[in-house]
Amino acid sequence: MLATLPENETSFCQQLCYGVLRWQPQLQAICNQLLSKPLKAKESDINALILCGLYQLRSMRLPEHAALSETVNACSALGKPWAKGLINASLRNYQRNQADFEKIVLQSETAQFAHPDWLIQQIKTDWPTTWQTVLNANNEQPPMFLRVNQQHSNRDNYIERLEQGNIAATPVEQLEQAILLDSPCDVYQLPGFVDGDVSVQDAAAQHVAATLDLAPQQRILDACAAPGGKTCHILEIEPNNDVIALDIDPNRLTQITQNTERLKLKATLKAADAGDIDSWWDGQHFDRILIDAPCSGTGVIRRHPDIKTLRRLSDIDSLVEKQQLLLEKLWPLLNTDGLLIYTTCSIIKQENEQQIINFLNRHPDAEEYKLNPEPATRRPAGYQRLPGENQQDGFFYACLRHR
Repeated sequence: MLATLPENETSFCQQLCYGVLRWQPQLQAICNQLLSKPLKAKESDINALILCGLYQLRSMRLPEHAALSETVNACSALGKPWAKGLINASLRNYQRNQADFEKIVLQSETAQFAHPDWLIQQIKTDWPTTWQTVLNANNEQPPMFLRVNQQHSNRDNYIERLEQGNIAATPVEQLEQAILLDSPCDVYQLPGFVDGDVSVQDAAAQHVAATLDLAPQQRILDACAAPGGKTCHILEIEPNNDVIALDIDPNRLTQITQNTERLKLKATLKAADAGDIDSWWDGQHFDRILIDAPCSGTGVIRRHPDIKTLRRLSDIDSLVEKQQLLLEKLWPLLNTDGLLIYTTCSIIKQENEQQIINFLNRHPDAEEYKLNPEPATRRPAGYQRLPGENQQDGFFYACLRHR
């Protein structure tokens, strides 16, 4: 949809959509008080339009009259001019009595922290001393991290190029090629982006390749590879490795191809379900296996606020089963003394440390390989980074050795 908009409207539309998704529980709580009775299900578009109007009035630097008039006029585009009066009255009521309506936000944790109740309770259970910090971090605007392609350049040289382009940036500790921008920018403003000199990747995700203890001439499997950021990082560190990148969705392989071609890297790409070994495995074992497992995404909500709306508590058990299946199916494909990295962008213990504890209990031929330096806070199994720590995304890492 964004691609169909004029260039000067894209940024505004993206900011509006992300903002409404990020603060939807608060906006909906206010909307419910503005309406004398709930709108019918078939009028969900009008409800969404009110939320857009509220977000503009609350959070965007727009003249209030412009935000109000454009929201009202959008009713015609929806083919529902009858709703103009309703939206106009609702938004003007909010304008006149904003302080009173904002108090409604404090009346429930769901609205106050702008998260669904099930997720608040889950985070409370798993992180009882830091749950509020986690929720607040999820509502922040994410920073922009870069990964310098070390086959082309090094971080110090690239920071100089950024400075020449008046882009302020700082190096990230513990990661040799990671850079944090002072302010996000369009990727095509980055020097050498088209030529593959740099990629956009959160620092938390950059820790993954570092945990693989890479060396030349290794055979490596990236089992859930799309969109290819970690595949490419592995090849940037050791380009002379045999890397097989799988993804269950053939269309997503296109993203990996685009990334490897831009970065001038080579990997073997296969569209396959990693758990269906017979459909893709050639019988040769691997020195390294990366399972970037399908997960709840609860560590990257600030980047994908729609997770709050789309994810359900009932999804967790299903995801845990998929993760367990991948571990069980891929573990026998690992060479003796080989390493398997299991990682998620989740902060739910059931998907992370508990998943690894259960796996180790089932497999006496597996042991946890302690990482140095540690990529995040040490847990009973693996390492957990919570959202916002060192400005990075929430991520879990565990390294298993086949003994």
